[in-house]
Amino acid sequence: MGKSKIEQLFERYQSNFAGALAGDIDRNEFVRVYAPVFIAANPLGVETGVNDDQLIEAMEQGFAYYRAIGTKEMRLRGVDTTQIDEGHCLARVSWTAVYDRTDGEEIAIDFDVSYLVRQIDTDPQIFGWITGDEQAALREHGIIE
Repeated sequence: MGKSKIEQLFERYQSNFAGALAGDIDRNEFVRVYAPVFIAANPLGVETGVNDDQLIEAMEQGFAYYRAIGTKEMRLRGVDTTQIDEGHCLARVSWTAVYDRTDGEEIAIDFDVSYLVRQIDTDPQIFGWITGDEQAALREHGIIE
């Protein structure tokens, strides 16, 4: 059995992330991955956003930050999906982020993100995500102060 469209979505996301870390953001692909409107939640709060030029600008700034703190790679470890209804699912995605710390040591951090994915009339699109406290994890592992 082949990979599901959801797994393919996150493989594309991983590939896009790699390109963006190299300074080559494929704007069209990022627009394609996200729904027109989305929600993001973490321990600090909940935000909504729109898939427009501001999203691309925020992503460019985000990837510049990741490069500045030594992010080398984001590896997809696995995708576990739970169908919510005919057109939506929850995808729990396991990632490994690899960093070069300022002391020269390479460090890998495993983490999970829960994504809300819409599967209606188009290729699957992310319309929400729920993360842990990324800044706390980066401090804990000595990536940032």
